[in-house]
Amino acid sequence: MDIQISESAGVRYLHFGSHWIQGAMRIARPWALELDYTREMMAALLLRPDPDWPRTALLIGLGAGSLTKFLYRHRPQARLTVVEIDPEVVTAARLFFKLPPEDERLAIQLDDGADFVARARQQFDLIMVDGFDENARTGMLDTLPFYLNCKACMSANGLLVTNLLTKRRGVRPSLERLEAAFDGRALAFPSCASGNVIAFAATGAPVDHSLGELKALARELKVQTDLNLLPTLNRLEQARRCAGGKLHL
Repeated sequence: MDIQISESAGVRYLHFGSHWIQGAMRIARPWALELDYTREMMAALLLRPDPDWPRTALLIGLGAGSLTKFLYRHRPQARLTVVEIDPEVVTAARLFFKLPPEDERLAIQLDDGADFVARARQQFDLIMVDGFDENARTGMLDTLPFYLNCKACMSANGLLVTNLLTKRRGVRPSLERLEAAFDGRALAFPSCASGNVIAFAATGAPVDHSLGELKALARELKVQTDLNLLPTLNRLEQARRCAGGKLHL
């Protein structure tokens, strides 16, 4: 893969030999989530607001390491497993995007994400899927067998979060596959300005929060991590994705 690094206005970008941005880091704030879709993926922390959650997390697709670095810094109890198919991406994340070294909390696996979950015996509280090739294609990472395998290796009260890119097609088929795998317990947030749609699927205890509760949780999370998810919740409210003023999953 042709790995390219660019910089503009204090932000460093990762490209896979095309114009598609595969990751970004504000150089002055390397632990922050620069791209809007990465911030929305971290809304998982509002849906399962226990500060000790997750204990285990699987991240499929490393990119610039933004999601990995955020969890590593702000959820120190979590053991993170990152699956990345291309060793050059791992090298770029270490050299240019301040990916922490591997230790007892962080393991990097060079593997195909779909193959990894098909073989997995470990249980994960949180699975985050953000894997694309140089042409923004997901391959097997948006298929019913993949989602079923993810569900099989999720712990009780688990969450799956996946980045769906919509510039070429709508997300309805993807959401239908998620719903089929998770017995209807899936939802998609409104599209980001970038064209990304973040979808969530759950196992275990219901996710059942009012918008007011979510906004209070978002304010607490902003104090703790500087991540502001209130704009995301406002978009949810405006799009009327929360029947009766509640987010249920």
